[in-house]
Amino acid sequence: MKVTPEMLLLIMVLGAVAALQFYKGRRLNLSIMEYYLRTIESIVKPKDKEYVWIGGYVGFRAFYKVNEGNLDKFEYTLTLLPRQSILYFPISKIVNRHDKIYFVIKPYTTIRREVHLIQRGYYRFKPKIEDEELLQREVIEVNGKQYEVLFEKRRDVELLRDFIQGFSKAENVKHVSLTPKTNVLYVFMKPEVETIEQDVRHIIRFVNESLKESPFER
Repeated sequence: MKVTPEMLLLIMVLGAVAALQFYKGRRLNLSIMEYYLRTIESIVKPKDKEYVWIGGYVGFRAFYKVNEGNLDKFEYTLTLLPRQSILYFPISKIVNRHDKIYFVIKPYTTIRREVHLIQRGYYRFKPKIEDEELLQREVIEVNGKQYEVLFEKRRDVELLRDFIQGFSKAENVKHVSLTPKTNVLYVFMKPEVETIEQDVRHIIRFVNESLKESPFER
């Protein structure tokens, strides 16, 4: 195949644009990661901490030992869209849709019953839930969004419904659960730089107040 001067010029322009996007996108993702890291750590104030780099400019995992109030451990995983890739970014927007953050919080409260609130239509493949067939199920609405609910006792559903409504943007919360087997609160959501501080404070307040006062230990 003969390469014409016009084709060569086009390849050079595309290469320059790709290189520019790489440096710009890399810088943006790094600044986003740094902001989340600094903001969340300043709120949680861990006694001990560990970070694991996921790779490239994708994100990281944080492990905090808190030992304060009702908080034993506070962990989260942040994954970002590949803003540094001009070719893969549009595909990722379709496949992954947005940045994601997964919180796993271990309280001192003993969680004795399982409950899940899952935003309907979000998952392409439904997450596996152990002993799902033993749980009751129904659909509820939270701030205009429908959630599929799996639960043992209805009062636990109301507890998590109120929890979701307390976020800065309830629609950003895709899945919350309380799991007795691992004794953790799980929150999967779309994070936003403008509201992450408010949302993390809300999670900690829920664990220290609502979850501590909940009927789980009775």
